[in-house]
Amino acid sequence: MVVEIKKLDEKGSGQVSVWLETEQGNKRKLRLTIPQTLPGEKVRVTVDKPDRRRRRAMPDEILETHPERIGPACPHFETCGGCVWQHWDYRGQLNQKTFHVKHAVESQGFDPNLVKDTIGMDEPWHYRNKMEFTFATDGSLGLHEQGNFRKIITLESCLIAGKEMVEAAMEIAAWAKEYRLTGYNKDLHEGLLRHLMVRQSFATGEMMLALFATEAPEAHQQAADDLVKRVEQKFPQVKSLLWLENTDWADRTQSENTNVLAGRDFIYDEMSGYRYRLWFDTFFQTNPTQAQKLVDLALEMGQPKKTEKMIDLFCGVGTFSLPFASRVGKMAGIEIVESSIESAKRNASDNGITNTYFLARDARKGIDEVLESFGNPELLVLDPPRSGAGGKVMRKIGRSKPERIVYISCNPDTFATDIKELEPFGYELKAVQPVDLFPHTVHVECVAQLILKCD
Repeated sequence: MVVEIKKLDEKGSGQVSVWLETEQGNKRKLRLTIPQTLPGEKVRVTVDKPDRRRRRAMPDEILETHPERIGPACPHFETCGGCVWQHWDYRGQLNQKTFHVKHAVESQGFDPNLVKDTIGMDEPWHYRNKMEFTFATDGSLGLHEQGNFRKIITLESCLIAGKEMVEAAMEIAAWAKEYRLTGYNKDLHEGLLRHLMVRQSFATGEMMLALFATEAPEAHQQAADDLVKRVEQKFPQVKSLLWLENTDWADRTQSENTNVLAGRDFIYDEMSGYRYRLWFDTFFQTNPTQAQKLVDLALEMGQPKKTEKMIDLFCGVGTFSLPFASRVGKMAGIEIVESSIESAKRNASDNGITNTYFLARDARKGIDEVLESFGNPELLVLDPPRSGAGGKVMRKIGRSKPERIVYISCNPDTFATDIKELEPFGYELKAVQPVDLFPHTVHVECVAQLILKCD
């Protein structure tokens, strides 16, 4: 059939509904999801089971193209699930992200004109400082196929990861092939190699290679020894080479036992002039260039003062905590992940910051505990996960009455519903600045400023 793409879904694929006639002569709606298409395009598509209510199908032919359609730069684009918008001119991607944030804000009754144009990148390639690759059952290394979690696309390149990171990953892939090491079979729960995590500091140049396997390295001592030799000879910037044992059925990059094959179990990174230690499971902003813009925007909107107290909610390892702490009187950071809190404490100590208090609690209980011992803050910063902070947490924030709130969001929809909870407490949304941390994907971050109105 020939259809016209009406809109994009939350994963960046084209959406269209068509009415089909049944054998009984009735009309039935079929909702089609068509990846790698853009709004307004007319495409020819073949649907294998049109009697279903929803189907996903790749386009057979683009009959009428969007004026911003371009040729994808990556040879793996049509099959790899790492990027979804390489066929869209970068300016068009940024406009779509601005539209998404405006729509989310407007849906909750806020003025969409408060949303500024999305800040993009001058060079939207090789921006990621962390990648997680997966081994196929035959031991080849790559990323998941688009729309198919069980199939791995073997990679020859990756245009969103740092260049040295890709070179190191390809060396690991060659090593695994040479020793005929099997990949993990998710259905049979057998095989050796599961994932390879590569992370590199763009500031220090230090790199971590973390290999996730179902057995200890001693069971493959010759291969492990050769891996160390190869890495030390070809990649002197690798300061952490890890073999992580993971026998759990869940397909996650987790470790039951960490073996340091070479170097240390962490690397150093820097942001805003502060030094951070990153372990394999440390959350740190994946795009350091744009993350610096997030920090700068948060400081600009937060207007921290030496006479003030502040709370950093969902503080992680202190990405925002440390730059703010040097500008306020006292700062309390709250984070549910205990390892992140320990890292935040260590990072503060490493940087000579002594006016911080970090608490390992969930947000709801943590706010109560901090307020009791700390008092009400003049400034509150929060950077919640994609699921948002939630109504109960937002109402606790509203009752604590900070003069200024800075909300850093990675999900415009949950951001909009969260800040709606602050309206009854007298807060006014003043500005929303989207920032593109993930070019060629649907994701968009934003930094927002809310001010407590005077009575």
